[in-house]
Amino acid sequence: MTLPLLAVVGATGTGKSALSLELAERLGEQGHPAEIVNADALQLYRGMDIGTAKVSVRERRGIRHHLLDILDVTEEASVAGYQDEAREAIADIRARGATPILVGGSGLYVSSVLFDFQFPGTDSSVRGHLEKDLAQSGPGPLFRRLTELDPEAARAIGPQNARRIVRALEVIEITGKPFGSGLPDESTFREPTVVIGLSAPRERLVAHLDERIRRMWQGGLLDEVRGLIPRGLEEGITARRAIGYAQAIGQIHGELTESEAIDQAAALTRRYARRQVSWFRRYPHARWLEHDDPDRVAQAIALALAHA
Repeated sequence: MTLPLLAVVGATGTGKSALSLELAERLGEQGHPAEIVNADALQLYRGMDIGTAKVSVRERRGIRHHLLDILDVTEEASVAGYQDEAREAIADIRARGATPILVGGSGLYVSSVLFDFQFPGTDSSVRGHLEKDLAQSGPGPLFRRLTELDPEAARAIGPQNARRIVRALEVIEITGKPFGSGLPDESTFREPTVVIGLSAPRERLVAHLDERIRRMWQGGLLDEVRGLIPRGLEEGITARRAIGYAQAIGQIHGELTESEAIDQAAALTRRYARRQVSWFRRYPHARWLEHDDPDRVAQAIALALAHA
């Protein structure tokens, strides 16, 4: 029996990693070995562990994980590059007779794997002048420009995601078409797939995320960042802007107090969680489970077996 590709998605803090581990373990007990493929853009980075809630090697229960710790903090994460590597990992898992479980909350990364999507090219000169505008004026003017050119893309990306704002404007300038027209067609999966979404009541999730940010500071995030700075964290285009890491850098340099850093990171995390919910709720075939439902693992297994 061949099981479909399983994707566990949802907002940060809803227990995706825990469910994926339980799911892989239980499937293995039933004769369906499974391996996990990371779909969190920041967990691609070596050394970014506390601030990304990365599952440690000890916590992985002997279950094979893919696409964790594959980038240095100086490297720029690329959805196109990730798409190739994730699809290759899934094919390798299939070749071993195992079931791939794609897990993460980076919406475009997940969509790039699940749906048929070809990435537009890039142009260094166009990207260069957009990055210069970003450095000089911040994301505000670029976001307003994107709103004028492609309101749909602007709503999907939001005003704070500077990298994606720049990428959207680059694609628009190169192709002469709205960036939204190049987003994945999310009506049909590339292969048999079951998407399992985890949800939580907004007020409960907010309280959990605020506490999670405080625990990151208590758990040594500042020390983690201090260790990453000599490795080039502040030069990393993607890594240095990560929620939590950017605020920790600000605190280390005396630009933010600890209270300000935590409050800022918590506010940005809440905003990011809202965007994640909006992204994944668009998936027409997703099956949503409550994050604390004691039967969620059994329900997820039943969904997988029903689509075998």
